[in-house]
Amino acid sequence: MAVGAEPDGGPSGWWFDRRTARVRVAVEALELPPAVFRTCPFEPRELIETGLRQWLRCCGAALLDRQVIGMPSYAVDEAWHGLILCTGRYQAFCRAAYGRFLHHHPEGGAPPGAARRSGSMHEQLRRTAVAWSLVARPGEECVLWDLDARVGAPGFAGQGVQAAPRPPGSAPGPAGRPAERRAPA
Repeated sequence: MAVGAEPDGGPSGWWFDRRTARVRVAVEALELPPAVFRTCPFEPRELIETGLRQWLRCCGAALLDRQVIGMPSYAVDEAWHGLILCTGRYQAFCRAAYGRFLHHHPEGGAPPGAARRSGSMHEQLRRTAVAWSLVARPGEECVLWDLDARVGAPGFAGQGVQAAPRPPGSAPGPAGRPAERRAPA
């Protein structure tokens, strides 16, 4: 069972709320300079920034529950790559938000055995939807699932992914590919 989890495996309680609040504060404080978007030519930038911030909040919930989640947006993945390339900023953000470095393992780049433990892409995307349900503010729209269609990004369609589960109230969007996140062992 994950730390801070109910017997059925779901996160709950004051500890989880406190840690997700830490993530939320760090995500809100994160400055995203133009260098972050050099690998992400899509517009409007504000929408992609919203998606990136939502993704980073989902990653926080997934790490706390020791889950691997899937990336539903090509454009957000490109922005995340840009953030990772700002190594000092990314490292400081990870320390502030998660208390540890958040590794990105693109498809085919995970350490030996990690892909087997992370499950199918469908399962990873389902866990992304669950993570969103844990971090969403009341009434907040999740842009991750349809962002690629809205900005004209190619999306991850055609990556062998079946219809991805979407958070309640989200519009349909393109399917995703894995961007593995591992919790500490």
